[in-house]
Amino acid sequence: MTLSIDHTAGRDAPGAIGEILDRPPALVNEVLRGGTRLTQRWGHGEFHATLPGMATHVVMTYYGAAQDSSWRQGSRRMAARTRPGSITLIPEGQDGRWDVEGPIEVSHVYLPDDRLQSSADVLAKGRRIELVGRICFEDMASSRILELLSHEAAHGDVSSSLFVEQAIELLCTQLVRAHSSQGLLEAPAPRRGLADWQVKRVTAYMREFMDQEIRLDELAKLVNLSRFHFCTAFRLATGQTPHEWLTALRITRSRELLAEPEMPITSIALAVGYQTPSSFASSFRKVTGMTPTAYRRAL
Repeated sequence: MTLSIDHTAGRDAPGAIGEILDRPPALVNEVLRGGTRLTQRWGHGEFHATLPGMATHVVMTYYGAAQDSSWRQGSRRMAARTRPGSITLIPEGQDGRWDVEGPIEVSHVYLPDDRLQSSADVLAKGRRIELVGRICFEDMASSRILELLSHEAAHGDVSSSLFVEQAIELLCTQLVRAHSSQGLLEAPAPRRGLADWQVKRVTAYMREFMDQEIRLDELAKLVNLSRFHFCTAFRLATGQTPHEWLTALRITRSRELLAEPEMPITSIALAVGYQTPSSFASSFRKVTGMTPTAYRRAL
C-alpha cells in the first residue's frame, strides 16, 4: 500500500492512539534523538475506530495470542492477524478505519520522519524515503528490534540509552530495506504457507473442538496436506507452530471463562482441553506470567 502523504500535518501519535484505546500507550518518559518515543510492552482491548493522520511514523510489534486486524481507507483494505514476529507500520499522515480484535499485547515506536530521513541518507543517496503501510507483516528482524527497544528503554541508564539510540538506527535501516517504496534494495521474498482461508478453517476447527485432544493429522486433513507439509506451511503463514496457535486459543478462551466467577477452575481447564488443573495452570502461567487463580483475583 503506497500512499501520498502530507508531511506537514498530523496529530500527536500517542495522543491520537490513546483516544481510541481502553488503555493509553505505555510511553517511556525519555524523549530520544529527533523526538523519537518508545513504549514498554503493554496490553489493550479491541477497538473499532478511525485513526487520523499522525505526525510521526508508528511501528509496532505483537506478543501473545493472535487476533484479527484490518485497515480500510476508501476502496483500499488490508487484513491479517497479529502474531509474534510481525509488525504493523503506519506511515506519517496516513489515516483510515481500524478494526482490531483483542485483547492484544504490543510495543510501539513513534518515529519522526526527520529521524528516518537522516538515518536513511546513505542508503537513499539523497532521495526522500516513503514508507509503505503494513499490517501484521512478517518481519522477524524489525519485530526483534522492537522487542529489544521495549525492554531496554525502561532501564533509563546511560548504557541502555546508547543501546536504544543505536537500535533505532538499525530499525530505520531495516524499514528502508523492507518497507520502503523506493526500491533501494531487493524486496524480501513473499511469505509462503497456508492461504488465509486455510488458516481460518484450521482455527475454526481448533475452536470447535478445543475441549478435546486435537491431532496434527486431523488438522492437516482439513487442508489436504501431509502432516509434515502442514506444519511447515502453517508456521510460514502464522509465525507459530500449530501447537502454539492452539495453546494461544485455549488461553484466550480460558481468560474469558475466568471472568465468570461461578465457574470452577477445574471446569475451565476441561473446557479448554486440559485434563488436569496442574497442566492448565502450567500452560496458563507460561503464556500470561500468572496462575489462573491470580489472574481471576486481578479481574
